[in-house]
Parts: sequence; C-alpha cells; structure tokens
Amino acid sequence: MPNPRSNLSRRTFLGAAAAAAAPVLARGQQRALPPYEPRDWSGNTPLPYPDPDVIALDDRFRRYILFNTPIRRHYTGTLWAEGPAWNGSGRYLVWSDIPNNRQMRWLEEDGHVSVFRSPSGHSNGNTFDHEGRQLSCEHGGRRVARYEHSGAVTVIAERYDGKRLNSPNDVVVHPDRSIWFTDPPYGIRGNYEGHRAESELPVAVYRVDPQSGQVAKVTDEIGGPNGLCFAPDYSRLYVADTGSGREIKAWDVDGARLRNGRRHVQLTVPGDPDAR
Repeated sequence: MPNPRSNLSRRTFLGAAAAAAAPVLARGQQRALPPYEPRDWSGNTPLPYPDPDVIALDDRFRRYILFNTPIRRHYTGTLWAEGPAWNGSGRYLVWSDIPNNRQMRWLEEDGHVSVFRSPSGHSNGNTFDHEGRQLSCEHGGRRVARYEHSGAVTVIAERYDGKRLNSPNDVVVHPDRSIWFTDPPYGIRGNYEGHRAESELPVAVYRVDPQSGQVAKVTDEIGGPNGLCFAPDYSRLYVADTGSGREIKAWDVDGARLRNGRRHVQLTVPGDPDAR
C-alpha cells in the first residue's frame, strides 16, 4: 500500500501555506510583494537560491521551501492546465488539460511528458487516495470518479438528493477515507470546459461517507466553491471562493460536519484564489 504522505496534491501544499499565514492575515497585517518581473524560462539566466519567485508572506512558511530547488517549466502545450497531483509511489505528476479533454503525465525519471488519459471527461481537480488510486472531478460527466488499479472506473458521486451535480471542481481525501469535493457550475456554463447544461442544484461542498458512500452536503455558504484543502492537522477545511467574494474561506472540521465558517483571506491583488 502506498504511503499516503507520499502523494502530494496542490491542496496539501496550500494547506500548510494557509495555516502558516492565518495569524498574520487575521491581524490584518499585509506584506508588500516585490515588483513582478517576467521570468526567463530559457535556462540561460543563472538563478540565486532560494528561488526569488517563491515568496513567503509569513516567515513560518519558509521551512516548507526547498532551498536549492528552482521553479522549472516542464510543459507548455496545454490550453488550460489544472488539478496537478503528485503520485509519490509512481514518481509522476498528473494534471488536467480541461478544454482538450485529456490528462497529462510528467515522469520524474526522465522528464518525459505524455498524454495520460484521453478522453478525460473534461476533468479538473485530481488527487490520490490512501490506496494510491486517482480521483478526478469530471465536468463532462458531472461526477467524481475513481480510477481503480485494475483500470476500472468507480463513480464516487454524481447526484445529491436525486439531482445531478453541477460540475465537480476539486477533491480531497480525509484520513478517515471520506472524500470531500466542491461543486460549482463552471463546467456547465458553456462547452469550452464541459457541456452546457442547466444547474439542478445550488453550489455547495460535499462529503462522501467512506462506509456507506452516501453524499452529504457540508456547506452551501459560499458563492463559487473552487479549490479546497485541509489544514495539516485536518482540523480545518479551506475553500477558495471564486464567486463574487474573491476570498478563501475556512471552517472547523467537526467529524463529518463543518462549523464556524469565516473569511480566511481576502484577495486584494488581481486574480482569483484557487488551490494552486
């Protein structure tokens, strides 16, 4: 059985960053960012260590920065790269190319990038569970799917209260094996990243029980749920809101429930929050 700690997704890293930044942001303190300068990706320009484009808004985050590892560009051939997830057992990175309806894979051994899955159901977020099985949020099928080691596909969630989900966006796995995911309408608003359709449900965040497989709504107190992650100790859930709020929200995790929802980060710079 693969070590679950060896499977790193975009949510795991964000969880550590969010937890480290929380006290500073809660006190309303702001740290000025250095002026942005376009990066030279040619490899001809020497970089100092640590990489200057890895910025710590809170000094406690610096312990997560690998000193002698620069940011590298591995691939540029996607229309919209989303949902990177690292498989520590296979030593490869998987991500979605939503409009091209495919998933890509980068191999650590030789740096080779190839098509991993096509069609992919216009997948968005990906992660690996504690058994090393890949979970994907599919806009096309409006579902969360699990790819078994045998090659079979198991549908984890596609309906709630008898109605179809919108377009699951991102997914995380709790140590108790429950599966948590966001369900905004972005994948059904047009045909670019899915198939145009009418929403049957309000936007929400859901939990799938590991024993019964029952899908339960844990919160709908968010305008546009997008990326999500747990805190390193799994005591809190963070969800990026790419609706009108442009913020990251936080809840305390109380077993199978969430409580004490509040704003964690308010974005004041251009762009939308996500679990990148």
